[in-house]
Amino acid sequence: MDYKEMLASIDKSRVPQHIAIIMDGNGRWAKKRLKNRLFGHRAGAQTIREVVECGVDFGLKYLTVYAFSAENWNRPEAEIKGLFKLLLEFLKKEIDEIHANNVCVKLLGSEERLDPAYLASINNTLKLTWNNTGLQLRIAFNYGGRQDIVQAVKKISQKSISGEIDPESINQELIESYLYTRDMPDPDLLIRTSGELRISNFLIWQIAYAEMWFTDKLWPDFTRVDMVQAVLDFQNRNRRFGAL
Repeated sequence: MDYKEMLASIDKSRVPQHIAIIMDGNGRWAKKRLKNRLFGHRAGAQTIREVVECGVDFGLKYLTVYAFSAENWNRPEAEIKGLFKLLLEFLKKEIDEIHANNVCVKLLGSEERLDPAYLASINNTLKLTWNNTGLQLRIAFNYGGRQDIVQAVKKISQKSISGEIDPESINQELIESYLYTRDMPDPDLLIRTSGELRISNFLIWQIAYAEMWFTDKLWPDFTRVDMVQAVLDFQNRNRRFGAL
């Protein structure tokens, strides 16, 4: 089946509300072509556009993509600078079309170590979309799952010490209200490309009951057909959430 036929076969009543994607394989894709890693990241940025368009096509409500992890600071400085520049260039280039498709885009993660001027430039670009009511796209940038939980615990601890929060009232719902994803439902489906079978510190609290879908394809080779296939496979699974 081609893309349109596959799209038509999706059961619109059982579309996952939230899909999270670990976009892996840009560097290996570039190496196969004897190019530098940034060449692969640039190709991967175009895949993001295709996946967002696909999400709009089948009515996805939330999409979170893992763009820069807290551990990525350990990469070479030139690659880090290139990634930052690429993200801003990509958003400025695509923002009008993103806005036209009623997509809302925000960063998800810590502001620590980020240049305030750079962060302001990103947010000034994105704010055009912040009142949009369609697909909610979150770009996990300077994000780590463990770090997310730590920052939540710190805030709760401070309010507990000040008497604003009774320690006996701390439960799952309270912790979730302090995570970076507090305004979103947990992912129903986690997609990872490149053949790796791990979650790499991505949304580790939130994906407790997510279905996982892995592909050997490197991220720049991932297409809207693959995205639809992941959704179709998701719809064929029986989600029990620990019950029988």
